[in-house]
Amino acid sequence: MKDIFFTLTGTNHYYGSDFLKNGMNVKLVKEPDNEYDKEAIRVEIKGLGKIGYVANSPYTVIGESRSAGRLYDLIKKKAKGKIVLVTPKGILCELKPEWK
Repeated sequence: MKDIFFTLTGTNHYYGSDFLKNGMNVKLVKEPDNEYDKEAIRVEIKGLGKIGYVANSPYTVIGESRSAGRLYDLIKKKAKGKIVLVTPKGILCELKPEWK
């Protein structure tokens, strides 16, 4: 299956992004009860918890990566990803193959 990328955003509301590095693992968790976005997908790091969300706006999605809405039905309740590139506009991540 083709590589699937997504954008991690909103990190400035939690711990920032200075500590994020290429190759770090992240966990994705659907939040169907989220009052602001029914397709919300929370992004966590082991030991810290929530560090942001999968971007779900054309203004926050980087390049050809998928928004939360385009990723939501492709994953189960939880999934895993890996940080590929940290930029000032957001963090590009790849969905791990075992969850595609």
